[in-house]
Amino acid sequence: MTRGTARDALLSAATALFGERGYDRTTTRDLADRAGVDAALIARYFGGKPGLYLAALQVELGDGTPPDLLQPERMAGLLGRLDARGAGPVFQSAVRAHDDDAVQVAAREALHARVVTPLRDRFARDGRDRPQLRAELAAAAFTGVVLGRGSGAFPALEKVPADDLVALLTDLLGG
Repeated sequence: MTRGTARDALLSAATALFGERGYDRTTTRDLADRAGVDAALIARYFGGKPGLYLAALQVELGDGTPPDLLQPERMAGLLGRLDARGAGPVFQSAVRAHDDDAVQVAAREALHARVVTPLRDRFARDGRDRPQLRAELAAAAFTGVVLGRGSGAFPALEKVPADDLVALLTDLLGG
């Protein structure tokens, strides 16, 4: 298998497995087996599982700027994906440092590009004061809700239907 083919096979396997199982429940062995390659190639091409996750996320989401978080379809899509897969390195980067500095930087850049910047731009267009701070506060609150939803510490939050949660969060974060 050529380098490009092995790399593409790993990206394809990562997109599928992270989508099915989430980040934490997907092992490097699972990824390599699905791709039909040696697990050592994950480190060689991506620096490890977190780097492969970020690369797969980039493939899945594309290069365009996403809609901002306050658009209900965007928020519902993120909540659905995070409920199904759990919080991967991008959202985890908001609350804890990763062991690999390069992955941490890439995850934070992805968080800002995908969540913070579109919100900042919205708040700036709306003439809101301190749009960057508002965007970071909204992203931090959303991240806390996502992580808290699966923690078991907030039973009402865990049980609320996604549609209700989207409406409540949109009101809370956009207000």
